[in-house]
Amino acid sequence: MDRRKILLVLAAVIAALGTMLVWLYVRGADNRAQAQFETVDVIVATQDIAPGESFDAATKAGKFEKKAVPASSVLSGAQRDLSLDGEVALTTIYTGEQIVSAKWGGSTDVDVTSKVIAIPKGKMAVTVNLTDPQRVAGFAKPGSEVAVFVAVAPDKTDVYYANTLLRKVTVLGVGDTSTVTTTKTTKEGDSTTQPIPQTLVTLAVTQKEAERLAWGTSFGTLSLGLVNDATKLDGTPRVTDKNLVE
Repeated sequence: MDRRKILLVLAAVIAALGTMLVWLYVRGADNRAQAQFETVDVIVATQDIAPGESFDAATKAGKFEKKAVPASSVLSGAQRDLSLDGEVALTTIYTGEQIVSAKWGGSTDVDVTSKVIAIPKGKMAVTVNLTDPQRVAGFAKPGSEVAVFVAVAPDKTDVYYANTLLRKVTVLGVGDTSTVTTTKTTKEGDSTTQPIPQTLVTLAVTQKEAERLAWGTSFGTLSLGLVNDATKLDGTPRVTDKNLVE
């Protein structure tokens, strides 16, 4: 075979290889484009989930939803249904994050006290159980600074009042959510019941502050108020029926 024929054969082979590479590239581009438009329904978090919080509690609190995401963005182990019953979060799961099995495990796999809660020096961690309105509609998160208020009902003491119990403490963690049932009776005697979700909130407090929280939990109703460095917190007198509108 002379040199001219050899060159023609090589040119044909190169042309064939080029055509194949172009075809493979176009096919890959089509697949990538298709993956961008194809979606998969996965479970995502609608609220932050603290380490140690159980999957069951988070489910009851409505912290999950099914959401369509691009097929190319689905994480390995992403859950497509609520099938992690009995497991707890091993790390913080943030709002909008896909729920993957690797971040859930047994309760013995996470040490909430030593690995999650960093207690400030000289203070202790104390947990209170609050409804969503009492914890500022869920805006109180780990690291938030809050004031604690107490309202004492007349059946608990001779004088009923509301006052600031603690001016400024730090939220260390927000844990499990449970549901309690409350009954309301109208003037006509009709009664209605409704479920109220309650969430555990852990605060960093001194011994004296812990004692006040214990008293407030036993004899009154606690609620939180978000504060910052610019919030003015004075030692105001108790609010009673006598000075309510002053």
